[in-house]
Amino acid sequence: MSYAISQISPMDRRAMDQVDRLLEREGIQRDDHLDYICGMYDDDYQVIATGSCFGSTLRCFAVDHAHQGEGLLNEIITHLMTVQAERGNLHLFLYTKPDTAKFFGDVGFYEIARVPDRLVFMENRKDGFPGYLASLEKTGNREGTNAAVVMNANPFTLGHQHLVETAAAACDTLHLFVVSEDMSLVPSSIRKMLVEKGTARLRNVQLHDCGPYMISSATFPSYFLKDRQTVIEAQARLDLAVFLRIAAALHITARFVGEEPASQVTGIYNRVMEEQLPKAGIACRVIPRKTAGGQVISASIARQALRQNDLETFRKMVPESTWAWFNSPDAAAVLRRIREAENVMHY
Repeated sequence: MSYAISQISPMDRRAMDQVDRLLEREGIQRDDHLDYICGMYDDDYQVIATGSCFGSTLRCFAVDHAHQGEGLLNEIITHLMTVQAERGNLHLFLYTKPDTAKFFGDVGFYEIARVPDRLVFMENRKDGFPGYLASLEKTGNREGTNAAVVMNANPFTLGHQHLVETAAAACDTLHLFVVSEDMSLVPSSIRKMLVEKGTARLRNVQLHDCGPYMISSATFPSYFLKDRQTVIEAQARLDLAVFLRIAAALHITARFVGEEPASQVTGIYNRVMEEQLPKAGIACRVIPRKTAGGQVISASIARQALRQNDLETFRKMVPESTWAWFNSPDAAAVLRRIREAENVMHY
């Protein structure tokens, strides 16, 4: 019997209902972050297999129990990889449950990291993550004590600067990782530039891109897990599994993080790091937040000030280099994006 695969429009309620029921039978909720959904139809025009994409990730796979063992999942993956190739995405990623990781390994995906009994993070390049680690070792390995800071810096504030200065004073080399993924109101190239300018006088700071390996909430497979806290904890554990391999490559023995009194996401991340990093021989040092005029400095408050055109508050939150850029003509498009956003706070 031959089956047809085609794209499913989110407006096609009949097909989307079938996809949702198929996913639910596999214990999966349809992800909010999808930009392509496909379905395989039988002769009665019933969806018997499905898969989706978001960015460079493949996700939300399911095959009807009555058709398992017919190679349908392989056909879905082939279809999605063709779609991604047409988009120019050749380096692909997926998340899967541990019991299906071997299948994806057999079709050309390689494990990056896993959370035992929860999920496995994979890519379709054998030399992808090993190559990233090798590049870090080549450019970043120095003698003496090595520590790390990971930040999004959306945008770079006096709080970020205080964290970096504190960490840099406590080690011989500070490896500063800036999130590469372009999911923030301030684009990645601008965030990295502002971090570089704001830390330029610290000679022992080495800047790195996170690349596609330090996972953001925008690409995390929350559809595997049941509630928000479980999702955040699993994401933190997967991030740490990736980070531990990076730490081994760079001989990192401490990670510095900012205290988080407000954000649920960052608060859970910090708790998981405080629990798990010492088990791997890495100190987790939580640095109290810097304040300005009695107010905690945060990127969320800085974005809110920009959105409300409250430049007095914004200026108190950021170093001179960030202030100067946001007052330049180059910032016009980013300012417009922030002011048009419905919500600029991070929870």
